[in-house]
Amino acid sequence: MKTTNLDIIIIGAGPIGIACALECKKRNWNYLVIEKGALTNSLFNYPLNMTFFSTSEKLEIDNIPFISNNPKPTRNEALEYYRRVVTSNQLNIKLYEEVSTIKKVNDDFNIETRKNQYKAKKVIIATGFYDIPNLLNVPGEDLPKVFHYYKEAHPFTLQNIAVVGASNSSVDAALEIYRKGGNVTMIVRGESIGERVKYWVRPDILNRIEEGSIKAYFNSEITTIGIDFIEIKTLEGNKKLPNDYVIALTGYQPNFKFLDQAGIKFSEDKKHIPNYNPDTMESNVEGLYLAGVICGGMETHKWFIENSRIHAKLIAEDIASKS
Repeated sequence: MKTTNLDIIIIGAGPIGIACALECKKRNWNYLVIEKGALTNSLFNYPLNMTFFSTSEKLEIDNIPFISNNPKPTRNEALEYYRRVVTSNQLNIKLYEEVSTIKKVNDDFNIETRKNQYKAKKVIIATGFYDIPNLLNVPGEDLPKVFHYYKEAHPFTLQNIAVVGASNSSVDAALEIYRKGGNVTMIVRGESIGERVKYWVRPDILNRIEEGSIKAYFNSEITTIGIDFIEIKTLEGNKKLPNDYVIALTGYQPNFKFLDQAGIKFSEDKKHIPNYNPDTMESNVEGLYLAGVICGGMETHKWFIENSRIHAKLIAEDIASKS
């Protein structure tokens, strides 16, 4: 394959990857964004009716206005916004092309995908953390009735549904499925619904649980998943419940293997935070930068679009200062 030479390769076409591309374009750098899926692939895979916690102006990049119908925008409004940012600015992006390896040779990086080979002086990784779910690691998890992503409620009408977790995504799924006629049971490892649940949603789920419309088992976890049942361990002992589908929204994690192969080091604790300079976002590999939520390692609640938008400018300023 022919090798394409570039100044900068950006891996990941989410909001932060797009912000990095805008900074590159301002400086007339020869850049390319490579994305293994659709544009803003993580947002695309969010539930169809999801509403953001943040207001629209906090999701803006490069001071490009984001106008939504309500103070808190929906998934579809966010997709439209970032899509228009990309198309109106004619950003250089290749979709559905997965990067397989990043190798630094002397002062350059060799990047291989399944389709092409590239050489770049700098690399920015902005791949997020939404691709690898945290597994339950119980018998039966590989059954087709088990989902680690949730899209919409309609398929679960009139079914016995177990929703695992007590985060925003779990609560949203439980409420929507209940209101579309599903029989919902929540299995929660902790002692209560998460404190980080959206403030206008948390009272709703607490009331539904209190009135019995949604059954919840706290301090509990699934031990076995069968074709038409689940077994759970609770403080009151083990229970066997009828079940048609399990929606295990137990969180996600970055592709640590991909980062490790690129030479990035991590903190030696459960947080597994990648090594980078917070002032420049440069990793321990000179010329390789990290941007966005991937910087949090297993602390996936630490970085969001709202507080990591600034990473693009920090990276661009550091690259410019070294040029």
